[in-house]
Amino acid sequence: MLLGKMVSTIRAGAALLSAVAIIGQEGVCQSKDTAAAPPPAPPAVTVTGFVDTYFEYNLDRPKSHINELRNFDVTDEQFKVALAEVQVQRATSATSPVGFLVDLDFGEANDIVQSGAPGSLANVRQAYVTLVAPVGSGLTFDMGKFVTHCCLEVIPAKDNFNYSRSLLFAWSVPYYHLGARAAYALTSEITLNGYLYDGWNGIPVNSGKTLGFEGTYAPSSALSFVLNWLGGPALPDTITNKYRNVYEFIATYAVTDKLTLAVNGVYGDDHPRFMTAVWRGAAGYVKYALNDVSSFAVRVEGFADPEGFMTGAVQNLWETTLTYEYKPFPSLILRGEYRYDSSNASSFDGDTPLSRTNQATVAMGAIVTF
Repeated sequence: MLLGKMVSTIRAGAALLSAVAIIGQEGVCQSKDTAAAPPPAPPAVTVTGFVDTYFEYNLDRPKSHINELRNFDVTDEQFKVALAEVQVQRATSATSPVGFLVDLDFGEANDIVQSGAPGSLANVRQAYVTLVAPVGSGLTFDMGKFVTHCCLEVIPAKDNFNYSRSLLFAWSVPYYHLGARAAYALTSEITLNGYLYDGWNGIPVNSGKTLGFEGTYAPSSALSFVLNWLGGPALPDTITNKYRNVYEFIATYAVTDKLTLAVNGVYGDDHPRFMTAVWRGAAGYVKYALNDVSSFAVRVEGFADPEGFMTGAVQNLWETTLTYEYKPFPSLILRGEYRYDSSNASSFDGDTPLSRTNQATVAMGAIVTF
């Protein structure tokens, strides 16, 4: 009988140990399941860029070797590095609302863009931080240095229809700003942007601030309309504190997979002493993809500077540009271009400076992206 009691006790103890072991295992599993998941890794930092080189020949053979009234492609009959850029970016995401972007630029175009920038920023096209606030669909804030929101065309040639820049890009809007901006998508079709800038091209000529607005309506992936405004004092306080204004309209329509149309219209005004200066212009674009690796683009535009405030001469300008693009490799863009400029004033060089009313150029550009 004593032996039976001992066996029963042993069996009960074994059962108790087994139960404890099972509970312990379940506790370990539950603790593993309920442990806090590690925080998501921040988005990867990406490094991209491009190198843009060109050769341009002025058919009118100006002795100055200058292509007057051009932006970036200003040198005749010389090989040039137009722009070399390295971009470092950490984009925002649903799990990481903080990001940044830095564009480092070198070359002839950058020398022109940054002609008024301090030495420490002379090679920085853009440098800004980004925060996406959890407001509705996401309210995006940027602060730092960034390119202007105005104009259809941009500084890198690879992102434009043509190789040379339009008269509107060259003479009606600034290149960049220092300041802050906010963007919010009201719907899938409507986006609003607001801007607070130090002025045009970051040059501190006055104590005022420049404001900006951009409204985009895109009823489909093929069609978009943009309204822009930029306004604020842009002349020294000793001259005037009145606003310099730029009003702009942009429309882009992808008619088919091969054919794209675009228009860009600009009106601007400023108020130097004892006068009001205005400038206005419009450009039309057609781009047609011949096949997967080649395309043809046409730009036609006019620009009026009735007080000579922007170009330095009272004149009306016109230009027509024909551009052929060939991409033998995904990372290589080759462009050949013919452009004809004309004016009702003697604004182009010939045997002597500013002795012609027109100029014609041909150019070859080669761009490699990475």
